Amino acid sequence: MKEILLKAKSDMPFPADGGLISPDVFAGKALGEIEALSLLLGNKERQLRDLFEVSGETADAPSDQAIRIEANVRSFREIGKGMTGGLILFEGDAGFNVGEEMRGGTIMVKGGAEAWLGSSMAGGLIEVHGDAGNQVGASYRGRGRGVSGGTILVHGNAGYEVGSWMQGGFIHVMGNVGQFSGTHMKEGEILVEGSSEGRLGAEMKGGKIVLLGKVSSVLPSFTFEEIRNRATAGNKEFRGKFYMFRGDINEDGAGRLFISAEANPHLQFYEKFLE
Repeated sequence: MKEILLKAKSDMPFPADGGLISPDVFAGKALGEIEALSLLLGNKERQLRDLFEVSGETADAPSDQAIRIEANVRSFREIGKGMTGGLILFEGDAGFNVGEEMRGGTIMVKGGAEAWLGSSMAGGLIEVHGDAGNQVGASYRGRGRGVSGGTILVHGNAGYEVGSWMQGGFIHVMGNVGQFSGTHMKEGEILVEGSSEGRLGAEMKGGKIVLLGKVSSVLPSFTFEEIRNRATAGNKEFRGKFYMFRGDINEDGAGRLFISAEANPHLQFYEKFLE
């Protein structure tokens, strides 16, 4: 795999359109062509060479192209948008909408990421070693199309509405999540190893959420069905006592919640409904 290195020339505090920073755009171009690519920084049009030192080699195909970013790009939006292959490596933090509508390839973030990580993603892998913002793998307001394929892995915490309008794929958060994870979810799987602030699966119609940590309550529009001795998500299996709920019945939903009984002893009262 051939690599292009983008090294920041200075701090970039203004919002920037990074949609052209992608293996699909860089592959097949000469370095000079990449340096001449135009993007908006605030309300000003700039060339890539104005913001980054560009070096390295280009590949003929996106699948063979790597991009390494040594810069603070938290103010950038849509880096890796629609990419079909290759690799983007953030040596530090990433910005908003990283990997939006991504269909293949890999995005690795050594730091944290802002909101809308993997929005409407259809394939590939995004891995964030720090925390992620709100709406991981979610849909834009009014669009109704969240993640439909691929994998998003967050080693830290994530904000609210993880997997909103999710239609497939797998989201794994090793830390805690905010409210409304899996809201409007139709298919796919969400695994949360930490705790949830609540309202899991609100208005979900299908799919699965597995919670290993704490949650204060389960929405009353979910029915308690049974106790399981294990739960699975992705290719992972967890042994232990899990309360299984189904809903959201407000949407005639058949989504499933698997909630650790050991981490949530206050939910033990549900067991009387099985007697």
